[in-house]
Amino acid sequence: MFGSISETQKAILSGDIKCVDVVDHFLQKIDEKKHLNAFLTVTREQAYDAAKKQDKLVSSYGRAVLERLPLLGVVVSYKDLFLTKGVRTTAGSRVLESYIPTYSATIVERSHTSGMIMIGKTNCDAWAHGASGENSDFGPTLNPHNNEFVPGGSSSGSAVSVAAGLSHVSFGTDTGGSVRQPANFCGIYGLKPTYGAVSRYGVVAMASSLDCVGVFSGYLGDCKKVFDVVRGTDGRDATLKNGGFHIGRKPVIGVPDEYFSEDVDPVVLENVMQALEVFKGGGYKVKRVKLPSTKYAISVYYIVQPAEVSSNLARYDGIRFGESREMFGLEAKRRIVLGTFVLSSGYYDEYYKKASKVRTLIINEFDEAFKSVDVLISPVSPSTPFRIGEKSADPLKMYLSDILTVPANIAGIPALSVPFGRYKEFPLGFQLMGPKFSEEILFEVAGDFERMTDYKFIPV
Repeated sequence: MFGSISETQKAILSGDIKCVDVVDHFLQKIDEKKHLNAFLTVTREQAYDAAKKQDKLVSSYGRAVLERLPLLGVVVSYKDLFLTKGVRTTAGSRVLESYIPTYSATIVERSHTSGMIMIGKTNCDAWAHGASGENSDFGPTLNPHNNEFVPGGSSSGSAVSVAAGLSHVSFGTDTGGSVRQPANFCGIYGLKPTYGAVSRYGVVAMASSLDCVGVFSGYLGDCKKVFDVVRGTDGRDATLKNGGFHIGRKPVIGVPDEYFSEDVDPVVLENVMQALEVFKGGGYKVKRVKLPSTKYAISVYYIVQPAEVSSNLARYDGIRFGESREMFGLEAKRRIVLGTFVLSSGYYDEYYKKASKVRTLIINEFDEAFKSVDVLISPVSPSTPFRIGEKSADPLKMYLSDILTVPANIAGIPALSVPFGRYKEFPLGFQLMGPKFSEEILFEVAGDFERMTDYKFIPV
């Protein structure tokens, strides 16, 4: 009854439950699972107000209400990087602990206009700097499958919000894997769209040429429904384009050799190979491809990203926004210093300019690969979830958690984290990547896989 979007809406329109009951359900779950530290702000009053208004519309218009509100009764949470008018937005940092935005992000506006009900703002690594959920100034988010392990980051609370059954869906951001990796660690779907497919207006910026707004959901169909509502131009984000295409045949799956190296945990590799066998059994053609510059992707990322971070965080000077700059955490300071260094006189050509050239090589290699295949399959993370504190003292070791996800951001292509398999108590999965604006193909391929494996989402 409170499962997928279609199940919930069916129950609402049949009169079995009201939108207020849906809000009751999720607020109760949030209270029961406070120990996960998934939420920084819970918007109880706003949620009930929205639900009561929707219940009146259902009484007046019945099923026809879906023409006005296609996502009626859908409870949503937002990573605390999304500006929400009148509701605190912290970016997981004490610098913005008391910041109340005067306007909402495009994503928030479109979600609410479509009928989604905001339940709260979710925890995240401060400024989205992290791959574990441990860097939040408000304490770490815990993996619902085992509370001694990380849920992934930086969109930690958003992934946990969905995986633990605290909301139908959630919005996060993915700059180098921050939607796909926590989705993988928590056992749900995580979509990183094409760069330029979804507006970034009103989202606290990390690295502007890499940032993407992403969607978390337990059900693939829900992910697609939400994406279809929020995608497209808004007149505010100049990078946006309306795009999309179909190929009219069964897609060919490419296996990039560079993503299946000895640096990846054998358990993770074996699971992806099992997924490939499922695809082959379903009649998919599989072809090996080469992406030789992939080995440079993490180096490119940790030059370009800190450079843009140093610029974007400069506005938080304690005058225009937030509290004193002295309240920046260690990871934010580390990236500001690194980014300022690679942009400084005498080092720009040696680092940033060279990284930009290699970025172009990576983009060109993806374009070449997609001439012979339609989607690529690979692991999401080189490991299964790790223990809280295991990598926090070694930044370089933590950065390598993104090694398989950053190439998609560098190239600006869409990628989807798909849940499949388990190791001990932890879920496993894989990612699908496609050419720019090929989200429909990714949904098609993942949908086939879901049917072939009879996947069912069960909140933890």
